[in-house]
Amino acid sequence: MQGSLVAFPETARVIPATLKTQLKHNAYYAAEEAFITLVEVEDLDRNLQTHAAAVSLFENALNSALEDAYQTPQGLEAAHRFIQRVLYRINRLNLFWYDDLRHYSNERSLYLHQIRDRIETPWQQWELSKLAVDDYRSLDAKQALLDRFAADLDPPLSSDAHYMREQMTFEGYRYLLAITSFDGLIEASRLSRILGGAANEVQATLTKVLLEEYGNGRLSRKHSTFFAQMLTELGLSTQPEAYFELVPWEVLASINHNFLLTECKRHFLRYNGGLAYFEVAGPSAYRTYLAAAQRLQLSDGAMGYWDLHIKEDERHGRWMIENVTLPLVQMYPDQAWQIVLGYEQEKLMGDRASAAAVQVIRQGEQTDLLPVIPAP
Repeated sequence: MQGSLVAFPETARVIPATLKTQLKHNAYYAAEEAFITLVEVEDLDRNLQTHAAAVSLFENALNSALEDAYQTPQGLEAAHRFIQRVLYRINRLNLFWYDDLRHYSNERSLYLHQIRDRIETPWQQWELSKLAVDDYRSLDAKQALLDRFAADLDPPLSSDAHYMREQMTFEGYRYLLAITSFDGLIEASRLSRILGGAANEVQATLTKVLLEEYGNGRLSRKHSTFFAQMLTELGLSTQPEAYFELVPWEVLASINHNFLLTECKRHFLRYNGGLAYFEVAGPSAYRTYLAAAQRLQLSDGAMGYWDLHIKEDERHGRWMIENVTLPLVQMYPDQAWQIVLGYEQEKLMGDRASAAAVQVIRQGEQTDLLPVIPAP
């Protein structure tokens, strides 16, 4: 898996200028490299003792990171980054990448599952501590969702949105595409994981959303194809995960959160609440990206994905409101508060990820130009 990643300079954050923090950062980097080696070991569970040194290095770092991230007031940046990168490397094994089949040797490794659980338990407690979870239990879920839908369809522009629309440079736009490509090139993949099971109108609507994202089975119409065209127009790599080093931990956390919710059917309502927010609020963000591209006078190919998504996600948002979340409120009246919780949590984590991405974009504009890859 490591071989599929393109190496770029570390530009995701400015590391605080203290020796202690730098040493932590270096230790986490070394531990992540050790973990990458372990993931590639043939039949890892049977060969842990053979790689005892790498296991010890990694586990010591993981224990330190869990404390640094979730038991300190601010949480150490390097610890969050290490944790989310490790978790992502485990979660991505649930998707097929059309690469070397040996990369999936440890897909069902008990050791990797144990590591995933050790991370998710304190991480999810930490994430939920940012929300007054008990307050959601007493909500009128239907009215709460309708109120939120109305507010998020066309929200006021944030300062970051103004920056992208009015100030972001051409290179900043390239950074925007590089970061969003991490998800844009495989979009809707996690949605596919909740579609199995009994058939009803909710399942039919979710399937319809997935089919539109996948171009109704035509690669030329698949949304990721439009995203790849934008990357090509801007001289960027179309290889999935090519810009892994640029992706802030906050973005990875949102991705890992969705892996968790789709993996556990107990969280089905929370996931659909989060998906509803994503589809309802998406067009607002895409209009900002489109406005930036238009101001920069880019080609249609360099912005076509945004235009397509604005049109389709407005429709998907209505479907999620009318045909998914509100019917689920009726089907699960005592648990419907979880839909609202999922909606709010997706919004909170999405806003955090967006702010972190803009920070990377601003820094990238002033420091490193992304390599230009000639069009094929």
